[in-house]
Amino acid sequence: MNPFSRTELIIGADGIKKLNESKVAVFGIGGVGSFTAEALVRSGIGSITLIDDDDVHLTNLNRQLPALHSTLGKKKVDAMGDRLLDINPELKLVKLPMLYLPENADQIDLSEFDYVVDAIDTVSAKLELIQRCKTLGVPILSSMGAGNKLDPTRLKVGDIYETSVCPLAKVMRHELRKRGVDALKVVYSTEEPVKRYEVELNENGSHKKRQTPGSISFVPSTAGLLIAYAVVTDLLKAK
Repeated sequence: MNPFSRTELIIGADGIKKLNESKVAVFGIGGVGSFTAEALVRSGIGSITLIDDDDVHLTNLNRQLPALHSTLGKKKVDAMGDRLLDINPELKLVKLPMLYLPENADQIDLSEFDYVVDAIDTVSAKLELIQRCKTLGVPILSSMGAGNKLDPTRLKVGDIYETSVCPLAKVMRHELRKRGVDALKVVYSTEEPVKRYEVELNENGSHKKRQTPGSISFVPSTAGLLIAYAVVTDLLKAK
């Protein structure tokens, strides 16, 4: 008996071996990426790299796995890394506390990964990551918007050009088409954005100039778990 005995019952010993030998990168350890990373490790992924420059904030407590009162102010990659090692002490873990941007993209060799998960928010960074993976032939799955959504049953795994409603997906479709990217596996929602209420978000009580998306515990988490499902099944199908 081992921590993955129950998983072995449905994917077999060869499947367990395949996942243990797989190396996955998760870009963005927020509401979506943290659930993806944990589900991958609990599934038996043997090597994972976490990329995120952000710290754990009070407003992360409603939806992010590394966010606890005991971890406030800590780097997300450190808090999440500790959690993952507590699940699997034999995990090969790399933590990169960096904000991935086109300007520093060369710092990460994407060719070493069997799969890449894009759970970052910045459009320019998403496009850079997707283009580089496509050029290298590295499988990538990209998360579309999970903010301002309330119904997790409206989330789907599909191609970027099948998407509708999601404002981020609309921008991504336009930009990817211009760049000649004709296919991209994504997780997206078909739910119309819900009405936002005005809430004081700054410490001084003022409203932020930029529209901060609303969020709830069960939508980004569901998106993260769907991504993990797609990554695991793709890896198991790969030769």
